[in-house]
Amino acid sequence: MTELEEVKFEKNIFGGECIGKISDGRTVFTPFVLAGEIAKVRPYFNKKGYVKAELDSIILKSSTRIDPPCKNFGICGGCHYQNTDYSNQLRIKQTIIEDQLGRIGGIKSPPLNSIIPSEKEFNYRNSIQFQVTSEGKLGFYSQNGNYILPIDECHLPSSGILENWLKLNLEIFPGLKRVQFREGANAEQLIILECNEYSEMPEIEVDFPVSIVHLSPQGLIVLAGDDHLIYEVLQRPFKVSAGSFFQVNSSLTDKLVNLVLDSLPKSGNKFLELYCGVGLFTAFLAPRYKEIFAIEENESACDDFAENLDEFDNISLYVGSTRNVLPGIKEKFDCVLLDPPRSGIDEISMKYLLEQKIPIIVYVSCDISTLSRDLKKFISVGYELVEITPMDMFPQTYHIECVAKLSLPAM
Repeated sequence: MTELEEVKFEKNIFGGECIGKISDGRTVFTPFVLAGEIAKVRPYFNKKGYVKAELDSIILKSSTRIDPPCKNFGICGGCHYQNTDYSNQLRIKQTIIEDQLGRIGGIKSPPLNSIIPSEKEFNYRNSIQFQVTSEGKLGFYSQNGNYILPIDECHLPSSGILENWLKLNLEIFPGLKRVQFREGANAEQLIILECNEYSEMPEIEVDFPVSIVHLSPQGLIVLAGDDHLIYEVLQRPFKVSAGSFFQVNSSLTDKLVNLVLDSLPKSGNKFLELYCGVGLFTAFLAPRYKEIFAIEENESACDDFAENLDEFDNISLYVGSTRNVLPGIKEKFDCVLLDPPRSGIDEISMKYLLEQKIPIIVYVSCDISTLSRDLKKFISVGYELVEITPMDMFPQTYHIECVAKLSLPAM
């Protein structure tokens, strides 16, 4: 068994870990520890320059440490900061953003606004996805990702989702890999049974109002109710189908949309939107611009987009990946809005954007490391980072949403 090391931890870093030095001078990475704490850790992964270790015990506690409300904290991989008070979570994230912008983006003293807190610290998610174990239990991946931890307690989903999850008696069937619960406007519920391969249709009986769909590579089959939910943002309804993505923290989505709108001109000629999804931002931008060119790869989201923005005739929707669609677009745009996945902007799309030099860029990101990488590329061709505003869309976790605005200086 590997010997324990006593470590004084120095700072929390992106990814939910904290770093310090072990006795031989190497940096050690350990989750569930707070900056300033002294802890005993057990190394399990050794490299020449660093070590990864699991927490054994805390010797000196931080004044911000609290008892986590969830019995699965420290084993489950879903949460990272339930062991510290919410104000400290916000401080940790603010510091991490600044560190990532400097270390990866090369941006010293960034124009960084204070993080906007979530209205809810717990029970904020309108969507939660469970993995299915080989024994047919619902759970989440463990902290080390080595196995699925069956759970019967979670403090992140909405109270409505919790109620239905705990009273659902689901007979697991072959091929079932994930079960997702969603809650839309008026507390309407949707359960999505996801399979990686074709499987026989399960028989479903429920004694509470809920829609249920079966989703596989062969398509979507409605087992009960509807294949979608309606969400409401700034008093506007959005249809979101089972195969489409939508923001998971309803209490902050209005603020996110307003932040994006405030970052963009009130009017203009031609506007480009990449990764437009079901049209969350587009719906509020369409009245501002003469023409909008929107690109989305997910076909389900495109179908929802077409319904959600049916009233507008100034929008051209391109179905496909940005890397395939962008090279064929020769228009000159006033502004561009980007809301890519965690992986950030791919090389082909980035090349297009760097060459086009669109005057104003607003970048919505859920991953500060890839955002920092991409901002560095824009700055290298003359863009100025005007401001960046973080939002705590994902309390108790290390994930951070940011809205960054860039502009080209007037010639």
